Amino acid sequence: MAESGPAIFCRGLTKRFGSVLALDNLDLEVPQGSIFGFLGPNGAGKTTTIRLLTSMARPTTGSATVDGLPVGVGAPNLAGRIGYLDQDPRFPGWMRGRELLELTADLHGIRGAQRAARVTEVLAQVGLTEDAHRKVGVYSGGMRQRLGLGLAILPRPPVLLLDEPVSSLDPEGRVDILSTIKALAPASTVLFSSHLLTDVERVCDQVAILDHGRLVTSGPMDELLARYAHPAYELEVEDGEDPSVGRLVDALRAEPWVTEVRQDGSRLRVAVRDPSQAGRALVVVVAAQQLALLRLERQRPTLEDVFLELTARDDRGRAA
Repeated sequence: MAESGPAIFCRGLTKRFGSVLALDNLDLEVPQGSIFGFLGPNGAGKTTTIRLLTSMARPTTGSATVDGLPVGVGAPNLAGRIGYLDQDPRFPGWMRGRELLELTADLHGIRGAQRAARVTEVLAQVGLTEDAHRKVGVYSGGMRQRLGLGLAILPRPPVLLLDEPVSSLDPEGRVDILSTIKALAPASTVLFSSHLLTDVERVCDQVAILDHGRLVTSGPMDELLARYAHPAYELEVEDGEDPSVGRLVDALRAEPWVTEVRQDGSRLRVAVRDPSQAGRALVVVVAAQQLALLRLERQRPTLEDVFLELTARDDRGRAA
């Protein structure tokens, strides 16, 4: 890994596809040894950024370095510096899982007893030991993601670029792989692109949010939660009173101390400006609608709160 400076550094990184501006003047620094969440709505520019960082695409303008080396078509070979997992990995179906890992080890100069030990270790890390003898063509989408992660981490690269690494896994599998990813730092820097915000919040210590190709914010997770996420309460009323719940939502939205109300059936999440005032006033507002309050809890801010706050749209499609 580079002796000093960020593991990933972008300045003015821009990518156009004809008239479409996919990435707009991105300035980004990813600290060494961090697990860095890279977030944004569909079409925000996350995958475009990763393709530029892997040198699979050339930027229209701007520049970037990974582990201190410049990226882009014709740039120095970064094969030993980057581990990359595509969001939909595809591999030769006729090869077996272990064979593909062994071939990858050979390409990185890992041979003999060292190769056998490393392949066995990686298979265990990604949960494919029992399926290593099977042909990749019969692997499920989740198994391909596990194999792709194994291929990415096999040479122990200083930087890992993971594009939706757990999107095809079931909940138990996600927990296993997220634990594996978390254990990679600080030996490797991980750029973790995902739309699963709870997963990012579970493993990442730094976060950047893109929207329409522009960087909206970037920084340590705790700082972003403190800066952008409003305090919130979650309350639940008795089922079967939908009209009354609707009136309660309208009443809460009219209160000056409420910033947002989200409804899921008889459960409401109420973001507020002043938690102490809200704690007293919420009960009064619910009682005024003659609803039975089953539960009232103060919730800690979440990454989803930050994400929705920063990528909200007004009716004209611009940032609110």
